[in-house]
Amino acid sequence: MKKIIRNADVLYQGTLQKLDVLFDENQIIEVGVNIQEECEVIDAAGLTLLPGLVDVHVHFRQPGHEEKETIHTGSLAAAHGGFTSVFAMPNVVPSPDGKEVMEEYLKLIGKESVVHTYPYGTITKKEQGKELSDLDGMSQLGVHWFSDDGVGMNDQNLLKEAFEKGKQDNFIIACHTEDLKYRPQGGSVHDSKIVTEKGWIGIPDECESEPLKNDLQTALAVNGKYHACHISSHLSVEALREAKQKGGDVSAEVTVHHLLLEDKDVKGPMWKMNPPLRTHEDRMCLIEALEDGTLDFIANDHAPHAMSDKARPMSNSAFGIVSLETAFPLLYSEFVYRTKRWTLNQLVEWMSEKPAKRFGLNHVGKIEKGYTSDMFLVQLNQESMINADTFVSKGKNTPFNGWSVYAEIKQTIVNGKTVWKG
Repeated sequence: MKKIIRNADVLYQGTLQKLDVLFDENQIIEVGVNIQEECEVIDAAGLTLLPGLVDVHVHFRQPGHEEKETIHTGSLAAAHGGFTSVFAMPNVVPSPDGKEVMEEYLKLIGKESVVHTYPYGTITKKEQGKELSDLDGMSQLGVHWFSDDGVGMNDQNLLKEAFEKGKQDNFIIACHTEDLKYRPQGGSVHDSKIVTEKGWIGIPDECESEPLKNDLQTALAVNGKYHACHISSHLSVEALREAKQKGGDVSAEVTVHHLLLEDKDVKGPMWKMNPPLRTHEDRMCLIEALEDGTLDFIANDHAPHAMSDKARPMSNSAFGIVSLETAFPLLYSEFVYRTKRWTLNQLVEWMSEKPAKRFGLNHVGKIEKGYTSDMFLVQLNQESMINADTFVSKGKNTPFNGWSVYAEIKQTIVNGKTVWKG
């Protein structure tokens, strides 16, 4: 069924233009002025039309921890935030480490998700770092991205073996770089005086950067396709820059919270995430590295928890925050509306086109003829307030509750169908 969006400011070929967009359940059919077609009309006067956002790092918790999030609530949260494609991390139960488990997981996603949800398989069985998962079997099902997110992949021989297997089917190996020998018991914040003087235990940069250097060395040695998750440290940026200069097939993401917050902002468990919020210098380094291409795009690491998991002492409260519903409003407000450091087109590229391209999603990330009919309408430049009580995610664990923002998602369209309307 064809539909047409009229009267919106459309992000088209890098600039906002007053255009009509004709689409059906498969693709965008035409973008132009005063398109004549007998079909359903969506009047988007006063709104901006953007390509659906893509997030390569979310946690939907199901199966195994449905009390924290389900595929349905997580995908609704994605739609509420303007995300139309997400990649779900595999630390669920049972572990998606083989063809049979992955088949059932894909069926569950097909039944429950309102957006395109692509599941990661684990690199190693049950994420234990001892034996490779059935990468070939999962690849036969169309899964070409693998991660042991939540734990470091610190056996370089196994990592090398994964890279070698991946060459034929173009796997991407996405790693959470962390070596626990650098993380003291109860570590919860960055290892800097500004937070450790509050009695919290610090985690040094090297906990992330040293295993990253090892991973990059292995990736370069075998020409492996490698992606680094949630980079937070200037030391990691330096290692990535060097690997790219050497021609490595490597990419890296930075999260919304690491772009906006730093160690001085930490007030308690709602600001506890892994990797931790680091110094002002680290944050500015991350921003500049995104701008110069050392960091490739933005991700969320959406990590819903029951509030009881957060309402504990800092040392044993849960790591992570929810972010799908706040990511675009926060980043637009800070970097486009307030500081004008970025253009809207830059932000959308980092949140849509670039992650889509790296993770092999074709015809995703632009509003152009022939591209997938995944889009969202947003009201820009009018103030509203982030209110965790309005989240559709089961998780309400955010440090951004009460923040003032200047972007409010009004409608999200996936495969030509409205899956969220404010």
